[in-house]
Amino acid sequence: MTSSEVRPGEFMAAEIAEQPAVLAGLVERRADIAAVASAIAERPPRFALLAARGSSDHAALYAKYLIEVLLGLPAGLVSPSTVTLYGARPDLRDVLLVSVSQSGGSPDLIEVTEAARKQGALTVSVSNTPSSPLHSAAELAVDIGAGKENAVAATKTYSATLMALYLLIDAVRGGDGADAANIGELAERTLRDAEEGVRRATDRYRFVDRVITTGRGYSYATALESALKLAETSYLAARAYSGADLLHGPVAAIDGETAVLAVTGAGRGGSAMHDVLDAVTDRGADVLAVGSSSDDVPAALRIPVPVVAEELAPVLEVLPVQRLALGLSLARGGDPDRPRGLKKETKTR
Repeated sequence: MTSSEVRPGEFMAAEIAEQPAVLAGLVERRADIAAVASAIAERPPRFALLAARGSSDHAALYAKYLIEVLLGLPAGLVSPSTVTLYGARPDLRDVLLVSVSQSGGSPDLIEVTEAARKQGALTVSVSNTPSSPLHSAAELAVDIGAGKENAVAATKTYSATLMALYLLIDAVRGGDGADAANIGELAERTLRDAEEGVRRATDRYRFVDRVITTGRGYSYATALESALKLAETSYLAARAYSGADLLHGPVAAIDGETAVLAVTGAGRGGSAMHDVLDAVTDRGADVLAVGSSSDDVPAALRIPVPVVAEELAPVLEVLPVQRLALGLSLARGGDPDRPRGLKKETKTR
């Protein structure tokens, strides 16, 4: 099929629909990920660092929460330019570095991984490209196995990266992945049950200019990824804030012309969003609540998501948001498969 025969958004729609099978497949391959986790557990790190860009950076932030909460280790996000532009070579003995990249081809992440390995870190790559230079640069590798992604906007590679990171970190702590056993079925249910809510949200927000996305805890990663998806597919002025940070100043810019996409799941992060949503509602914002506790907060529209362990919620929460980004892009006359000025693989240094 030539590009002229492909309908706008056809690739993105198909790849969103593939996610239940991709996620279920990862759970089936858990033993491969557990083998990497076993190698990490044999060399317990003092702390962890995560290197990533774009959507993968949001997945890395999710992993930061997993590492700090589930493993009890300090974790931080790397600034690649300290290595690539400034030549920093910190002592990384007894440190775990996890490099996350869908393509595995970004020069800065490869250089960071190579440098960290030379400086004593245990390096792990998490990528969708087993033959990538990043996998070769790292000592250990996790293949997320999402298959080829044709749309520029990452959908199945993002959720699969979250799933792979969860299975890896859960295995490091000695878990058996039981909470994720039926994640494929839950993803299928999420996409099916969200159809009407996504349609209504698309109709309501197709002419909006400004969107604030917000969440707390594990779901902060979903808020960041939501803003990116809306910006790159629908060219919206979308900005993400932690719910806590939103109250520290930015809430003053919210008014009746502002749409707020709030990620509100069951658990401590979702509970901490109640005061945030009371504040933005008082300022007249039009709130779309997405998550397993969306019925418990003030909102104009709600898209519920099945209840899972809080640390797994981001895998499901992002699915209806991807559908919303697709719908808004098409409603606004765009093609989310080919956003203007973007390529599938971005190389930075």
